Amino acid sequence: MAKRKMILDLDTGVDDALAIAYAVADPDVDLIGIVSSYGNNRMKTCAQNSLKLLELLGATDVPVFEGEAHSCTTDHFDPEQVSLDIHGQNGIGEVQLPDPKRSVEKESGVDFFIDAAHKYGKDLIIVPTGPMTNLAAAIKKDPSITKLIGNVTFMGGALTVEGNVSEAAEANIHQDPKAADEVLESDLPLTMVGLDVTLRTLLTKKETKKWRDLGTKAGKAYADITDYYIDAYYNMDIDKKGCAIHDPLSVGVAINPSFVSTISLYMKCVTDGPEAGRTVGNNARLHDPNPNVKVAVNVDKDLYLKVFMDQLTGLFKQH
Repeated sequence: MAKRKMILDLDTGVDDALAIAYAVADPDVDLIGIVSSYGNNRMKTCAQNSLKLLELLGATDVPVFEGEAHSCTTDHFDPEQVSLDIHGQNGIGEVQLPDPKRSVEKESGVDFFIDAAHKYGKDLIIVPTGPMTNLAAAIKKDPSITKLIGNVTFMGGALTVEGNVSEAAEANIHQDPKAADEVLESDLPLTMVGLDVTLRTLLTKKETKKWRDLGTKAGKAYADITDYYIDAYYNMDIDKKGCAIHDPLSVGVAINPSFVSTISLYMKCVTDGPEAGRTVGNNARLHDPNPNVKVAVNVDKDLYLKVFMDQLTGLFKQH
């Protein structure tokens, strides 16, 4: 059976770095590209981080594209201090990696989405782990892709738990609520991997020590990057038990949906006012059949963590 094709849409910070490693390591998918977004840092910084990490992991055949540099309702983007505190000023836990030997592709990330949708159709999985700006722009440019793409599994939103930037909103969705609403209300088959499940999947220094003990460049770098994140979670009182591995969980679910239990809904996103960024069921479509969004509400965290560690440790052993 041909492998499914995966595109990651990342604002490459620490958990995005882990998402890259998961996608590179998993034998069941072919990572065909990374589109860069803004969020944890500026878009161009995130693109360079992706190139550096791919080089570290020996995945220099995976192209990196630049996406939109700011939300669809603003004209610029500056990362918030809280993001820099959590991910480090450079986005990857202040770990210094060599400058990449490759450059970003000339084609835009938005056009890459459209081209891949037409080329691979239902075999294509897109995994956005930042704001939805790039995907919304691609839909606007070519609405037909909503009928072509096999699945979009995104890290974002909160349905059954509180948000993390406001009581209602999760950070990725809050960056561009209008784009999120356009994606949610499109015909795309979507899986939402939100705070409902990502906050339950914690990584500790017990796991990162296993990577450090491998004695490899990738093992040490990823242990240092993730330890910075774990320390930030502790010091900022986000979670004293470990760090949530938000983005790699969405990659895992995109490949193996059985990691989570879901409910099916038509959804929308509140675009303005105090609840801007809230992801919620769409009352106007409560009685419509065949909802397009599967919302993850519970996770087999022990099984997921075991697979995650097996995948990444195996990869780091080689690099």
